[in-house]
Order: sequence, then C-alpha cells, then structure tokens
Amino acid sequence: MQINGNAVMSEPLFNRIAVIGLGLIGGSFAAAARENGLARSIVAGSRSARTLEQGIALGIVDSGSQDLAEAVAGADLVFVSTPVSAMGTVLSALKPGLSNGVIVTDGGSVKGNVVNAARDALGAHYARFVPGHPIAGKEKSGVSAADAKLYRDHRVILTPTDATDPAATARVRALWTGMGAEVLQMAPDYHDQVLAETSHLPHLLAFSLVDTLARQGDSTEIFRYAAGGFRDFTRIASSDPVMWHDIFRENKAALLQALGQFSDGIDRFRQAVENEDSDALMGIMTRANTARAHFLAMNGRTSYTRAHSVQSVGDDTTMTDNTHATTNPTFVVAPGGQLQGRLRVPGDKSMSHRSIMLGSLAEGVTQVEGFLEGEDALATLQAFRDMGVVIEGPHNGQVTIHGVGLHGLKAPEKALYMGNSGTSMRLLTGLLAGQSFDVELTGDASLSKRPMERVAKPLREMGAQITTGTDGRPPVRIRGGQSLKGFHYDLPMASAQVKSAVLLGGLYADGETSVTEPAPTRDHTERMLGGFGYEVRRDGATSALSGGGKLTAGKLEVPADISSAAFFLVGASIAANSEVTLPHVGINPTRTGVIDILKLMGADIRLENQRDAGGEPVADLVVNAAPLKGIEIPEALVPLAIDEFPAIFIAAACAQGDTILRGAEELRVKESDRIQVMADGLAALGVSHQVFDDGIRITGGEFGGGEVQSHGDHRIAMSFAMAALRATGPITIHDCANVATSFPGFAQLATHAGLKLEVK
Repeated sequence: MQINGNAVMSEPLFNRIAVIGLGLIGGSFAAAARENGLARSIVAGSRSARTLEQGIALGIVDSGSQDLAEAVAGADLVFVSTPVSAMGTVLSALKPGLSNGVIVTDGGSVKGNVVNAARDALGAHYARFVPGHPIAGKEKSGVSAADAKLYRDHRVILTPTDATDPAATARVRALWTGMGAEVLQMAPDYHDQVLAETSHLPHLLAFSLVDTLARQGDSTEIFRYAAGGFRDFTRIASSDPVMWHDIFRENKAALLQALGQFSDGIDRFRQAVENEDSDALMGIMTRANTARAHFLAMNGRTSYTRAHSVQSVGDDTTMTDNTHATTNPTFVVAPGGQLQGRLRVPGDKSMSHRSIMLGSLAEGVTQVEGFLEGEDALATLQAFRDMGVVIEGPHNGQVTIHGVGLHGLKAPEKALYMGNSGTSMRLLTGLLAGQSFDVELTGDASLSKRPMERVAKPLREMGAQITTGTDGRPPVRIRGGQSLKGFHYDLPMASAQVKSAVLLGGLYADGETSVTEPAPTRDHTERMLGGFGYEVRRDGATSALSGGGKLTAGKLEVPADISSAAFFLVGASIAANSEVTLPHVGINPTRTGVIDILKLMGADIRLENQRDAGGEPVADLVVNAAPLKGIEIPEALVPLAIDEFPAIFIAAACAQGDTILRGAEELRVKESDRIQVMADGLAALGVSHQVFDDGIRITGGEFGGGEVQSHGDHRIAMSFAMAALRATGPITIHDCANVATSFPGFAQLATHAGLKLEVK
C-alpha cells in the first residue's frame, strides 16, 4: 500500500530519508528533519496503515508504505526506529529495497545485539550502517506525540564499529547536529554497559520495588500514604513493560553485571546498618548525596554546578530529562553604571582546596567555615569522598571532614575527575605520589590541555612513578607503593602549585624535602600545614619539611577570596561615583599583588579592620572610584597577582597612558592563554595593545562594545563584564559556564551591585 503527501525542502543534507517505525522517536526524527530542512523528501515504513495516515496528515512525512523494501526504495538515508528485538527481522525485510551507497542508522537503546543483527542482515550495506541511540523522549508515545524539537540540546550516542565507513558516520553526525543534538561517540559494548548502569538497572529496580510492595497484603495502604520520594523513584515503573522486557533481554549480560554491583552495594549498606557502623553509613550517604551531580559532570565533562541544578524526570527512551543539555550561558552587559554596596565575595578557592586535602589527611574531625562551594573546590571534595573520606556538607560554606590520617585513603574505584581545576590535579599529584594504590586523574576539555610535567618531573626525582598524556598533559597516572626520598628542588619558575605538590609529596618521603622559589608565591600550603600541627621550616625563599609526621584536626575559617574581590576592586575603581566595601577578604602577603598594582595605578583602596583568621590575615577592603594612570608593572609583583591579571588588564584599558606587563609567561598556561585571549577581547572592544611573549602593553582610553570569546576561562568572562562599566556600547561575552568554577553567584552579586548584566 502506498500513501502520498508532499513537501519540498531546499539545500538538504539528504535527498530522501526513510523512517522505519513511526512512533515517538521515529516521528520526531522525521519532524526534526523536516523542520530543519535536512531532506528533500521524507517517507515512512510501518506495519500500521493508520500510523502512516496520521504521519502524512500531521505533515511529518510525504508518503509511506507497509512494505518496508518499498518504503526505503530510493532513500539515501534510512533511520530504523523499531523495538530492538525486532531489528533483525526489520533489517532483513528492508534490505531488498536499499540503494547502493545508502546509509542506515537506528535509534535502538541496546547496541550490541543491534550491531550483530545488522551484520547478519545487511550484507554489503553493513559498512554503511551507523548504530545510534538518541537519549531523548517524553512520556507520551506514538506518532501523534512527535516533536520536531525533541532532540534539541539532548545527546545522541553513535557507536560505529571498526567496519563502519567513517564518511557515513560523519554524515549521520551532521544530521543529528542539524537537529540541534550533541553527538557523542563510543564503542557499542561500552554503550551497553553505561546504559545498563544508568538506565536499565534503575528501571529494573523500580519495577521490582513496586511489584514487591504490590504483593503485600496492605499494599493499598502503603501506596496511599507514600510520599513524594516514593512517587519520584517509582515513576519509571509506569514505562512500557513490553519495551523494557525487550531491553532487559537484549542487554542481559551488561544488566546482570550492573545488578551484581548493586547487590554488593546493598550488602555493604545492610552490614553498616546491622553493625550500627556510623562512619560507614555516613560515608555511603555523603558520597551518594553528591554523586549524581558528580557523575553527570564527569560523563559530560561539564560543570558541577550545572549538574547539581538539573532535575531528571525520565529514562533513556521516554524522558523529558534535560540533563544532557549543552547550555552554556552568555553574559550580555549594557554600558555604563556604577558599583555600590557591601559585597561579600565567596571564600578563598586556594584555601578551600587545601582545607579539604589536609582535613582529610588529619587525625580527627575538622570543621571548616567559609568553604567555597564552587566547582573547582567541589572537584577536590569529591575526589576525597571517592577515596573513602566521610565529608559532611557543604552547607552554606560549612564542611565537616572526618579525617583518616596520612595513610588512611583508599583506592578509588574509578579515575578521579578534576573538572576544570588545575589546582586539584597538581596538588593531588603530589599528595597521591606516596599512596599505596594506583590512581588516575582526569579533567574536562580545558584542563586536559594544561601542562602537568612541571609537577610530575620533581616528584619523579623523589621516586614517584608518574606518567602523563600526550605532550605532558592529562590524564595523570600515578603508580602506588613507591618509596619516596626527600630532596631539594629549585623551582625553574615561580609556581605555588608546583611548590605545594612537592611539599605534599614530602609528607610521605623519607628525610627532608625542601623547595626554593625564584620569586614569592602564595604560601597557603605552608601556613595551613602549620595550622594542622605539621612543622614547616621557612628560610627566605626556601620552605622545608620532614616526612613521617602527622596532621591534627581542628577548626578552620576560610576568608573571602581576593581573586574574586579583584573584579569589584577594578569595577569600583573605573566606574565614576562607585564605592564598594568587600568584607573579610584574605590579605595574605603572597596574594596582595593586585592591591599593590592598582594602588600604583592610582586606585583608592583602603584596608580596614585588619585581623587574623585562623593564621591568615584578613581585612575589609574599601574602594572608591579614582582616575587611573598607566604604569610599568614591577616584575616582583607579577607572581603575587598572577590570577588577577585579566581584571588588571581591564583597569589598564581604562587608565591614562600605557601599562606594560613583562615576566608573566605563566599566564600562557592557565585555563586559557590569558595573554592572547585577553588581547583578542581588547581588540574586539577597540583597545590599543601590543602582545609580547611574556606580557602585554595596553594603551588606555575610550573603547566601545563588542563580542568577546572567553574560551571557557572564568576570569576572562568576569573581567570583561566589568569592562562594560566604561564601554560606550554593550559587551557580549560567550562561553561563561565556567564562571561557576571560582565564583558561583557572580552574575547575581554583580547585578545587585549595579552592573547591567543579563545572563542569556
């Protein structure tokens, strides 16, 4: 039977697409292809004449046939969206109608058996079979629920085999991208393992729990009084039993493996309850409390904060879950304005990292106040949870760490994911060099480009076995069980992270470990080790400690981060009539370079109420608008302001005359090449500048608005947001998701202070 309709599209990716199986997934595929102009014609194959009639009536397809070979005739792409258990039969039925060169792809949620069925059924066409799985759906089913936007901002996993033509894979990838999806690629077996653990097992558990309770004599009463948590967990038991029957059978091996792992976890929980083991119970629950966001971030190589904010409501085939969205906010900042008020910026990131590390290795319970709940610090916290440390919180900056001692860490079950945090990866490399177990450290796309050999090299000289990836970049792999020997290391360039990594490795080394730095860098590690009762000897530019000691738990207050305060120091300095107070900011002398540089430029900054907070000096910073002048930045101040230079560059753009920075090579290997990325942004605004290998010359003056690419660098994004205070036009800043790595809530606080910032 042949049913006809009509549609004409211009400049298509394919001439004719055939969709086999016109339900929600297939119907939405056809609708998306039509809406996005991806095919000149779209036809369908289905055993149901009524379904075909509905599809044509809805304008989703042009024609359809119940004869599958007839349906695919003349198509240059075939999308098969039928139950996995029927895939072999369907592929055999449509094969006689396939044209030479046609690409066949599918939407099945299990790939191993689909690949086998395609190999058996398609013959020579198998080389152009591209297995796929769209992670999208909604609770309604059938062609009437088809949605052209279903795949937008959702993921599609392609699982090509060694036999798959790469050109065919590329065209299928382009098709899904044209529908607005994010396309990932993995091996079929790995896909089935991941889906068994994250989708198939939860569905099995939901079916099992509801069935178990339904068998009870008082099940009616149980369901009547069930709370929201029960409804949320068991909602997926309402999924189609026929479909899930097929999935469970088709993915049997991977599902049984996942079920075995879950059974082991239940046994551990049961034992903890039976033995009234408080530490074991807290360990399980605190890890689980944050694991969902962590796993989503690790899987997506995306932000912890965004993962925490997601509310999942579905499964891999019938869901409205937006957890896989590729949202990356853009800042649009209108020109002008002023900053006013008392603004509390987040806790110091450097100290937040170290509080988790040293608190975990201490003996006893450490209470932390003012912990930065940003993604970088959360990456460190999650790593120690993964190594068996019980950590409560964070709750409004409060963290309770149940220390395990220097030798109490346990081997993590998987690689430790550091997100975007170079501090986490470099310091942990030192700390883990002396452990008894092997471990791998990974990160997101940005961190994976950053150099790690500068840390690995001195640790190898101590006896550590460490390997890095291509060109000395992540992942970092550390072999456990090595005997470390203390040694002296002269830093080739000033770096607090390298210095700290060597000293942390020295905790596990035999004898004395010492580091001499060519210029002063932040000394939070040395100060905090002393606060935990571990002696650190300091003589000028050299810091030294001996291995074999212990850390003693205590209370720790983290001051506000001067790096975060820097944006408001600059903003209030450059915007007329501004006056801002930033309370309880850390003024460690190894971190105050930004204050010293801005004062040399003429900034009006006062330090009031100076005091001590847990061994760290703090003060309230009061800043008023003031005319700035260009200066040649003293090289001695460069290491003391290395993280604040993006903000200082904006101050220079607003200053009278030239500001010259030299000796800042370290800026080239931060989250981005901060010299070049800032220069590109300044150019977009019309700011005159000259780039050097180790710095930049910026000529201040009037500048306009424009489009700025932050390249995922949080400090770049926040700095250019402040530039709008003096711009003559709006500034649009792209790729701002990683602002949450160091300053969660920046947009809200800046807007409250008077910045005309809108998050798109």
